[in-house]
Amino acid sequence: MRKIYAFDFDGTITNSDSLIAIIRYVSGSRRLLLWILSHLHLLLLMKAGLYSNNKLKQQLCRHIFAGMTEDALSSKAEAFANDNAHIIRPQAMKMIKSALAEGSTVCIISASPSIWVRPFFRSCSGIEFLCTEMESSRGVITGRFIGSNCYGQEKVNRLLLHHPDRYTYELTAFGDSRGDRELLAFADYSHYKPFRT
Repeated sequence: MRKIYAFDFDGTITNSDSLIAIIRYVSGSRRLLLWILSHLHLLLLMKAGLYSNNKLKQQLCRHIFAGMTEDALSSKAEAFANDNAHIIRPQAMKMIKSALAEGSTVCIISASPSIWVRPFFRSCSGIEFLCTEMESSRGVITGRFIGSNCYGQEKVNRLLLHHPDRYTYELTAFGDSRGDRELLAFADYSHYKPFRT
């Protein structure tokens, strides 16, 4: 039976949240702070489960990234990964490389868009990125997502879309938050908040 290793990115592979970090990197802290202050009521509603995580995240991404070209954001993402390599947990990268070396399938299943997740794994070939995807039109970022934010049940949905015959593989999942619960429950073997020693 083949093996699939599914990893959440933010907080599992990394030691901090990449969305907030890249926003600061791209546009500075002041712009982010102003957005947070103007959307504080929605943030509180989201925390209480009364407002969609997907909607709020798209609003933030639209505010920060809409109007940038894909090339410009890709270039920023490459620089961001170079300057923030320290956020990757060494034990997580060791596990990923070990799984790839044994011929297993490795999936990064993340709510963070692949445009800034991929550059952290330039040294690894063969990884599947099942992430939130940002929409663009004629090479310009719109700030909207293609499909749903890859969070909660959507992580399981993405995995099954790419690997539908569940009985044909053994699944090991790694996560650290509420957004990973469904994926962890779906796996044969699950690891909550790993790589922290």
